[in-house]
Amino acid sequence: MASRVDHEYDYLFKIVLIGDSGVGKSNILSRFTRNEFCLESKSTIGVEFATRTLQLIYEVLVQVEGKTVKAQIWDTAGQERYRAITSAYYRGAVGALLVYDITKRQTFDNVQRWLRELRDHADSNIVIMMAGNKSDLNHLRAVQEEDGHSLAEREGLSFLETSALEATNVEKAFQTILKEIYHIISKKALAAQQATANISIPGQGTTINVNDSSGNVKKGCCST
Repeated sequence: MASRVDHEYDYLFKIVLIGDSGVGKSNILSRFTRNEFCLESKSTIGVEFATRTLQLIYEVLVQVEGKTVKAQIWDTAGQERYRAITSAYYRGAVGALLVYDITKRQTFDNVQRWLRELRDHADSNIVIMMAGNKSDLNHLRAVQEEDGHSLAEREGLSFLETSALEATNVEKAFQTILKEIYHIISKKALAAQQATANISIPGQGTTINVNDSSGNVKKGCCST
């Protein structure tokens, strides 16, 4: 588990948890933020959020030594009657964890509905991870892992099966989202720097050739 920093960070990323009621979103959140699991947890009423700060080290594409990311994770209620409230919280989100319960087929069938709502309200570049939760209940499985992989591939999503109870892949799910967000931001920053560097400014050693009506060529950097 990464160390927590309360006041100092380099980036702040808002992530939303979405999915049907009872799939385990709040337990995933409590496992990630406090390493706790409550067997008697009730469905979330309204919206609550917790924060966690991570030290991200890119081992493949980018190494970020000393960069601290603060993840602001919003836990949205899955009940239909609260969806009008929680839709406002999609705004500003750069990442989403879409959770279903592998023991309840209906929660998997509703993934498409949640994706439509997310794409209607969130930024088009939002990073989405789909998680099939409660992998510890494999004997009650109603959704095969292959089904999750297939849907994720069709929709262009990352995918993992998780268990908040056993802490399986919970850390990995959030790490994957945060690293992908950071990678996108880094690429945008690099592209902006390159675009700025490629802009030629007249008078800074650049010669501008302009053809006049007589066909003669005039050179634009003239001495006084």
